[in-house]
Amino acid sequence: MSEPLGLLTDEQEKFRAQVCDLLCEAPVRAEVARARRVPLEQEPGLLDLHRRLGERGWLAPNWPPEYGGLGATIVEQAILSEELIRHWVPDNVHTLGIDIVGLALHLFGTGEQKARLLPGLARGETTASVLFSEPEIGSDLASLTTRAEPDGDGWRLYGRKVYSMKTHLSDFALCAARTSSGPVSYHGITLFVVPLRSVGVGIEPLWNLTEERFDDVTLGGIRVTRADVLGEVDDGWQVVNQVLPLERTGIDSAAKAARLLDALLRHARETGRLSDPAYAHRLLDLDARVRAARLLAWRCVLNLRDGKPDEVHSASAKWYTTEVAKELSGLALEVAGLDGALDARDEAAVAGGVFDAAYREAPGLTLAAGTSEIMLYFVGTSGLGLPS
Repeated sequence: MSEPLGLLTDEQEKFRAQVCDLLCEAPVRAEVARARRVPLEQEPGLLDLHRRLGERGWLAPNWPPEYGGLGATIVEQAILSEELIRHWVPDNVHTLGIDIVGLALHLFGTGEQKARLLPGLARGETTASVLFSEPEIGSDLASLTTRAEPDGDGWRLYGRKVYSMKTHLSDFALCAARTSSGPVSYHGITLFVVPLRSVGVGIEPLWNLTEERFDDVTLGGIRVTRADVLGEVDDGWQVVNQVLPLERTGIDSAAKAARLLDALLRHARETGRLSDPAYAHRLLDLDARVRAARLLAWRCVLNLRDGKPDEVHSASAKWYTTEVAKELSGLALEVAGLDGALDARDEAAVAGGVFDAAYREAPGLTLAAGTSEIMLYFVGTSGLGLPS
């Protein structure tokens, strides 16, 4: 994999090589292969690989050493994410626990919260999920109905959250609930760190077309205190508003697109379809767009490294990388034909079932962390100054 923009330092290039060496070890490859072929209605959670990465401080390399990281930068975190995806390691546990919840805790948590929660995540011993979306309202926090009712020196949470990934395997979740109401819809939202293995939390599966299930979570009065509040009471939207652009670099989607393209080109070469006029031009076009997607994503990462986050560029990168990945997944099945729809559990599956898995995952990429339509709306209004 060529280095992005030629801007990595020698130490960063060495870090990528070290991560790659670990991910190429035979026991790791065997574990990844097993994780990709778990029986139906099961899914991978924390792997032994996560713990091995955690022992080296590699699972969250941009976190300070006292919390289990290397004290490195967002660049090393992006390198790790790219390599995990490139080597087909199931990535949702890492993305949710480290890149989203862990990032929010790292940026806005109290000293006590960081000391209590971050080391376990960084060691690969615990993981976390997100409880934002609700029935009928998606991730529109302005309309959320989950409420935090005062109870002595704390609150009790009541409500229902849906489309939450990995919640049944997680130790805690970052939950958005309304603590007050007023004329400004985004004011009055508070983020709570909620222990999931507690009385008052019900978790049921929401099966779907992807390899991994969503969860339907009922909050039936679980009690939380001020120690569980992330950021300020009633001001949770500000936390979300600052974390989301960091989630929208597009690194993961660009890496998935590049991984899928590599598999598709190998298959097309082996079957003689690489030179087929029906596919050759489209493959060439998508090759260029996948490269462009990676450059857009890395520009976001470098903006963050330099302390200059650009929300408009993040929205652009998130939109472009996910739409390219989605289009590529459709072409992969078209090139592979009906056999491409066999999943990884079928011995006759083309390319180990990766085309089928990518096709089923692709629509979700354009929905998670903000839909493509919302990204374009944001670019149009905030970036181009078009009327809302």
